Amino acid sequence: MVAGEPVTTRGRKGEYGYDGSFHTVLDNLRLGGDETLLDLGCGRGAAPLAAAKRLPRGRAIGVDLWRADQTENSQQATLSNAALEDVAERVEVHNADTTALPLADESVDVIVSSLAIHNVPTHAGRRKALDETVRVLRPGGRLANADLWETRQHAAHLRELGWPNVRRRNLGWRMWYGGRWFSTRLVTATKPA
Repeated sequence: MVAGEPVTTRGRKGEYGYDGSFHTVLDNLRLGGDETLLDLGCGRGAAPLAAAKRLPRGRAIGVDLWRADQTENSQQATLSNAALEDVAERVEVHNADTTALPLADESVDVIVSSLAIHNVPTHAGRRKALDETVRVLRPGGRLANADLWETRQHAAHLRELGWPNVRRRNLGWRMWYGGRWFSTRLVTATKPA
């Protein structure tokens, strides 16, 4: 990879950086094509761009705290990737914290997140990030949160709020980080209508 070069999501293998595993999550959401989807911690945009391709009449929003790092993540890289994937007109990005989303209450239909919420440094902060997803998701909206830890607590909190169909499952070996003891779990749920 050349420094500053956008990373495209073309091709199935490795599209999300996880051998396409997150594409299965998107497929299982059965998007109708007109939803507004939010990706928490979107990085270079692989998930919102893959979603935007499934949303010809909708839009995909990516939120991240872009900082200089070894992968050259940036808001501009995400927008460049959106242009390369021919979905720029359906993608918007915000440099924002997941604990204070810059979106109106009940303004999105679907929220996805992969390996983002665990980066919030405190348990209280991670709970606040989950509460922000509850706030911005419309009634009947769907959540798919893949993460390394506290997924059991996330699922329990959503059940306490009365969300039906809360499920938690292991995403399997393709989403292991450092071995099976760091397996990624997916929490899916639907906000009550």
